[in-house]
Amino acid sequence: MNQTVNPSRLFLASVFALITTAFSFSIRAGILPQLGAEFGLSAEQLGFINSMWFVGFPISMIIGGLVYNSVGPKLIMQIAFVCHVLGILLTIYAQGYTTLLISTLFIGIGNGCTEAACNPMIADMYTGSQMNKMLNRFHMWFPGGIVVGSLISLAMTKMGMGWQAQIWFIMLPALTYVFLFFGQTFPASKTAEATSLSSNLRAMFSPLYIFMFCCMALTAISEFGPQQWTALILSKSGAEPLLILALVTGLMAVGRYFGGPIIHRLDQTGVLLGGACFATLGIYLFSTQTGAMAYVAAIFFAIGVCYFWPTMVGFVAERIPASGALGMSIIGGVGMFSTSIFQPIIGGWLDSERVEKAASGLTGDALELAAGQATLAKMTTFPIILIVAFTFLWFWMRNRKPGHIDEKLVAEQPQL
Repeated sequence: MNQTVNPSRLFLASVFALITTAFSFSIRAGILPQLGAEFGLSAEQLGFINSMWFVGFPISMIIGGLVYNSVGPKLIMQIAFVCHVLGILLTIYAQGYTTLLISTLFIGIGNGCTEAACNPMIADMYTGSQMNKMLNRFHMWFPGGIVVGSLISLAMTKMGMGWQAQIWFIMLPALTYVFLFFGQTFPASKTAEATSLSSNLRAMFSPLYIFMFCCMALTAISEFGPQQWTALILSKSGAEPLLILALVTGLMAVGRYFGGPIIHRLDQTGVLLGGACFATLGIYLFSTQTGAMAYVAAIFFAIGVCYFWPTMVGFVAERIPASGALGMSIIGGVGMFSTSIFQPIIGGWLDSERVEKAASGLTGDALELAAGQATLAKMTTFPIILIVAFTFLWFWMRNRKPGHIDEKLVAEQPQL
């Protein structure tokens, strides 16, 4: 076994692991209508299947973050690969609703393990500005991978290839990352400077952290809710749903790659407030427009949600530094849990709208389009609440300096 760490190979392996995560998101979104038709599933049942992806992710991400220093990234990535393979095979050979629930849960666990292992590993391999650059380049491959996965799913569907063949395709980046990781020496963890667990917990009970915890639940569902249901809801709109998904995630990838100057100029609170406004407009346009205008809606939506996730995590890192890595893991975890909880709720909204629109006399494609757009209109509630919340946050934070505000808040909390 090599005794020298090979950062380039480990980073490339991490990228393919994240591409596996992205493919599992976009390809499963693309085959959602096929799964519903083949297994006779309602939209609410499809929502529960979707939710398993978002349940497994935060559970393994948080647990992996807690044990990273003791077990290291190698074991966590081995678990990720096993879960990815199990999830893929169980999906392909699914016998019905229950098997699809279990298979999606395994894929979610594998995805969470990838985040838990690769983020700190990349931070351990690089320092200073190089570390920030490489972490940004790593994270751009989630939306970037969704673009590629969406186009692959679209092409395979157009060629008449079934959903099983599309799921098999997820195995390719999984096999690639396990090959690249095989036999490699992993970097030593830089834990000496880590904040103590008691300090982390005290910081996480501060008013600002609790406020951001609640906001993260809404930013996550504002981003992932419309994306995960694009194929099903917009299938009768006259636009190609997977092209919309590819457009949204492609713009997000570019935006995140060049996002540093924007965040520096507008500040994190300004970026979050602006994002909520654009997200509201984008989802509203999705709910009212058809044909080519759906692509315009996709542009506004992409601008809105582009910086939500990295800015929320970055806000916690800068403004609540005492919460440490645990605080960032919990913020990410609540985002995924929120998305999981709302998936079946969105599916239930869609089922209810179908019944209501059918009662009004609509049938066929007109029924599906009207029900889907009414469901999207309800989703605007999430970013509208965020506009209010982030306006309040902007006034709250405008005279406070990063890295100092929360030590005072933490000091005021009772010792745990």
